[in-house]
Amino acid sequence: MEWGKRLLCIFSLLLSVNLFLLQQSGAALVENDKQALLDFAEKIRHLRSLNWDFNSSACKNWTGVTCNEDGSRVIALRLPGFGFNGPFPANTISRLSALQILSLRSNGITGTFPLDLGNLKNLSYLYLQYNNFSGPLPLDFSVWPNLTSVNLSNNRFSGIIPSSISNLKQLSVLNLANNSLSGEVPDLHLPNLQLLNLSNNNLSGTVPKSLQRFPKSVFIGNNMSLLDYSISGSPVISLPQEPNLKSKNTGKLSEKALLGIIIAGCILGLLGFGFLFLVCLLKRKTENAFPGKMEKGDMSPEKAISRSQDANNRLVFFEGCNFAFDLEDLLRASAEVLGKGTFGIAYKAILEDSTMVVVKRLKEVGVGKKEFEQQMEVVGSLKHENVIELRAYYYSKDEKLMVYDFYSQGSVAGMLHAGKRGEDRTPLDWDTRLRIAIGAARGIARIHIENGGKLVHGNVKSSNIFLNPQQYGCVSDSGLSSVMSSLAPPIARAAGYRAPEVMDTRKATQASDVYSFGVLLLELLTGKSPVHTTSGDEIIHLVRWVHSVVREEWTAEVFDMELLRYPNIEEELVEMLQIAMACVSRTPDQRPKMTEVVKMIENIRPTPTTDSQNRSSAELKSENLDGTFHSRQMHCCEE
Repeated sequence: MEWGKRLLCIFSLLLSVNLFLLQQSGAALVENDKQALLDFAEKIRHLRSLNWDFNSSACKNWTGVTCNEDGSRVIALRLPGFGFNGPFPANTISRLSALQILSLRSNGITGTFPLDLGNLKNLSYLYLQYNNFSGPLPLDFSVWPNLTSVNLSNNRFSGIIPSSISNLKQLSVLNLANNSLSGEVPDLHLPNLQLLNLSNNNLSGTVPKSLQRFPKSVFIGNNMSLLDYSISGSPVISLPQEPNLKSKNTGKLSEKALLGIIIAGCILGLLGFGFLFLVCLLKRKTENAFPGKMEKGDMSPEKAISRSQDANNRLVFFEGCNFAFDLEDLLRASAEVLGKGTFGIAYKAILEDSTMVVVKRLKEVGVGKKEFEQQMEVVGSLKHENVIELRAYYYSKDEKLMVYDFYSQGSVAGMLHAGKRGEDRTPLDWDTRLRIAIGAARGIARIHIENGGKLVHGNVKSSNIFLNPQQYGCVSDSGLSSVMSSLAPPIARAAGYRAPEVMDTRKATQASDVYSFGVLLLELLTGKSPVHTTSGDEIIHLVRWVHSVVREEWTAEVFDMELLRYPNIEEELVEMLQIAMACVSRTPDQRPKMTEVVKMIENIRPTPTTDSQNRSSAELKSENLDGTFHSRQMHCCEE
């Protein structure tokens, strides 16, 4: 019994020692992987910054890096569209011996295929498409026995297609399209191959028998003989034209046969009409769908690029953005519609790595590519805590996309009005509304000084205001009005934000931004939408309604009932109302500048607290609140 205890203790000790040694070994291995990645980043030029730092955890914090479950090795590196330029640095990534996924697509890497990647024996997925690689492909693909998916398309690779690819028995995807490969296509016996693309090269000869199960389209754009190759992928079999033997009675049709043909024709006609109707219906349904899986549309990334007639258009990221995805990832993302606005449709896109972004699909852009890109550079360079940054954009003939951070709390419009439609929500207290107003004002004021004081927001409304991490208002959709053909007629509630002069000119100005912001303040004060209906279906415009209430008699009716529950804020409500009414003056010249608006709102409460009841008693005593709602003169409220 004593020996058994001793053996158990020895076994436990050995186990602990082994676990300790394994942990130390794993820590050493991941440190080696970190150094290999840092060497790679140091030796290759890149336009976008990487948040890689040796003192932080590569497995938890580094953009594009994925480790195994115990954090001992790097197993995936995804850095598409990071603006890498120049030759692939040797002896860097090739040291990541546990690497299974390597994605460096949509960059500008030059030089020949990095042969030292042959050290990555565990590599399963290799994505190097849309770079500037040149020279021959590696002759021996068998050094990567686990390869499942290979995409080397849209480079400048030349030479032959190595027959060693036949050794990759697990290969399911092979894309070598849009290169300069030549010679005959080898007879690749790949039983698991499901997707193949060899189009647009300089290949010659005929399609080998092992690949004749693939459609003709995967071989087009070469010098190959496809005359005896069907569209479906099967060889064409030409049947001899035999004489049409008929019996003596086949020259005429019987009445029954004729009647049957007529009935069958009618049925086919009805079926055809029904099919066309269904196609039209589906087309209308997907007309506003985002490409790919956004709305379960039928436009794959390949179709989107071909439709744009410019395969070189790529997602353009701004400095400091560490998103590790490209256009292909974005188009394949699952998403939901957040809303349809004046400038287009907004989607929440969820990428494969669970990154969530907001994608805005613009409509009716009225400028060319150069002017669009110039405006995006202005907007993308705008960095302010109260302005939602433009992270990336995409421009092609058919698609103009904007990418922003996703704010999980939703817009101010949702916070104010969602619960009134029967949905659950937490009522916005006065402190929150005050922080929204201050933050939004600061953000718009910052926009107005950009580009030499010429930048206009053009679409200020509560659905474009969000809460930043400090819970202050944060403005989205900056500067898009200048690239639209003209301000489209506003939809539904958005009409109430338009300044009177914009309704005629369809051109936004900084003064019209001030008007729209004034409507936003009224929305925060009243809890009502800019355009809403009463129980009797009467259409009410918020600005006119507030003017009418103020003219008749100054009462508390103008304020949101939810706000009247909070004590000692009446004076602040009145001051904010004065500011709002000054902003919505009918004459643009009489409206204050946004910098002035910021100062006025900040003076309402110089240091906003989290609870209005926490203010000092001395401050409260200094306020003369008696008769506030009935006797306060509102000289600035005259329309």
